[in-house]
Amino acid sequence: MTAFPSPLPPPSPSPPPLLAADEPPPFEIVNAAGDAPILLVCDHASRRIPRALGDLGLDGAALDRHIAYDIGAAALARRLAARLGATAVLCGYSRLVIDVNRQPGDPQSIVAVSDGIAIPGNAGLTAAAQEDRAEAIHWPYHHAIDAAFARLRRRGPAPIFFSIHTFTPSLGGEDRIWDVGVLWNRDPRLAVPLIELLRRAGGYHVGDNQPYSGREIAYTLNLHAGSAGLANAAIEVRQDHCESEAELDRWADLLGAALEQVMAMPNLHRVEHF
Repeated sequence: MTAFPSPLPPPSPSPPPLLAADEPPPFEIVNAAGDAPILLVCDHASRRIPRALGDLGLDGAALDRHIAYDIGAAALARRLAARLGATAVLCGYSRLVIDVNRQPGDPQSIVAVSDGIAIPGNAGLTAAAQEDRAEAIHWPYHHAIDAAFARLRRRGPAPIFFSIHTFTPSLGGEDRIWDVGVLWNRDPRLAVPLIELLRRAGGYHVGDNQPYSGREIAYTLNLHAGSAGLANAAIEVRQDHCESEAELDRWADLLGAALEQVMAMPNLHRVEHF
């Protein structure tokens, strides 16, 4: 009797998508028709975790901390978008799922420990699991930024790119003395006058590439604006200034007034490579 080879096993079913159809999308567009020549982005707007990942092994208290998102940053971005008549793109999921301000594959893109807290759901991830997170969240967010920025560029003049963050008052047992910091890499056109205007406002300790440096952490800025020769910077507001509606309104007014002055400078709305 002729032996026939056993039939091939059926292909393994594709893994379910990281985001279910009824979950929020990986990004949110605020004021999509905004015509101000500036694009606002907020990389760490949300503490949300995809349902498929549970809570990453963390309790609710940990997910309420700065390790999960930039506290107050989304509210500040919304206020600035409204004041300036600008479009804002907000990431819809937690930095603990994937940090969209890092290149996928960077060891800091998906961390197993943050500010001394272990993230069990991020330990020992395969390359495929990391790529799933990038495909579900990282790239759709950055494609949304590209689309919003392209709309403004086609409309003209050359737009400014402004990234909104907040920072914890204490990290690793050390207090941070800055009220606000402006982060930038090579292009000084937005950052330098913004720092000067914030210092003139009086009573604030304004960091120049503090508490972080845009020369070390600037993935989103470099990807969308730096490489294109468009003026760009990031803001970091200390999170204890973002604890109430009144404080958020005050900072939106302060930053909005400064940005309005800077946006009136003609040298910002042109392509220059530094």
